[in-house]
Amino acid sequence: MGYGRPVWSTRATFAVVLGLVLASGGARAQDGGDWLTAFELLASGPELGGSDIPRDVPPRRGAGASVVPPEVMARVLTEEGPRPVPTASAAESGPVVGPEAGRVSPPRVRLTEGAPRPPFKVLPVAVAVVPGLVLHGLGAWTAGDAATARGLFAAEAIGLGLIGAGLVPIALTGASRKTIGPLYAVTLTGAGVFSLSMLANLYAVTSPAFDPGQVPDTLPPLEFDLGYQYVYDATAEYRNFFALDAVARLSAVRLEASARLAPDEGNTLIRAGAAYRLWGAPERTLGLGDGTSLDVEGFATYHRYPTEGFTMGGGEVALKGRYAMARFGPRFSGSFVEGGVGLSFQGYSYPGRVSDDNLYGQLLYTFGYGVWLGRG
Repeated sequence: MGYGRPVWSTRATFAVVLGLVLASGGARAQDGGDWLTAFELLASGPELGGSDIPRDVPPRRGAGASVVPPEVMARVLTEEGPRPVPTASAAESGPVVGPEAGRVSPPRVRLTEGAPRPPFKVLPVAVAVVPGLVLHGLGAWTAGDAATARGLFAAEAIGLGLIGAGLVPIALTGASRKTIGPLYAVTLTGAGVFSLSMLANLYAVTSPAFDPGQVPDTLPPLEFDLGYQYVYDATAEYRNFFALDAVARLSAVRLEASARLAPDEGNTLIRAGAAYRLWGAPERTLGLGDGTSLDVEGFATYHRYPTEGFTMGGGEVALKGRYAMARFGPRFSGSFVEGGVGLSFQGYSYPGRVSDDNLYGQLLYTFGYGVWLGRG
């Protein structure tokens, strides 16, 4: 039984190779009547910044796609050295990194930075005082800013609701020790929201009269304060204190220490601790954000009363936050609200034998309305 094999001559091989060589040439394509090389097609494609939209299809309004000329891209691909940073259209979102500045552009949290400043009017200021101190938002409503007025009315209603939600159960339970802590916190939160909406009502109608301040770009890594403090306490005779304070900022961590010394009586108060930034731009690069932040803090305290004959020591832990009011509306640019809630435990040490329970817990609560001074 025989086997067959393909017949392939030398002449056939030579003919095939010659045909491939002659047929090979610069790849060209026709585009709108012009012949383009393969490199020109690649340079005009989306991979190198061109547009993949056909010529006969009108581009979408606002697309703004940029086309890199082939000669420019050829020079970029052949020359040595750093490549240019691609540009982004205004419609694109997200921060843009500068190659030499070394700083990221501010994130898109300043929603009202480009909004026009409202004009200043005298009548809304008067209405914001009477009856605006009772009905928050009337000043902004008189100025024609209905959106801001609705927000202030809502904040006032929330504050009053929280006050009622705390005071009514306190009255019904007779201020029981088992429930007074959380109910007291709810009541204080309502009082804080009500007070802050009242202050925001006044700021909203007076802020158009001046240029708002801006968040500073950075805060110093080290701060030292030396001063004098006068304290009046009806139960103590000492009034004069030396005040010492120190702050160190390390990225998201802040270290603090303070001392108050009364040279006449020997009364001494020392407080030291640290804070960690959970949310927001660190204080060393504060200008990257709008000032909104959330910190967790922990401190230890030591207070010596030599005249009274006892010493107090303890610790505290708290959450403190700051909110940029520019997010609330353009009338509040340059201002912020802040607040904090925490717990403190204190122990008292007396000379001799003490049988009484000398460990106490306290609820810590702070709130305030502030403005930025300066232009960064």
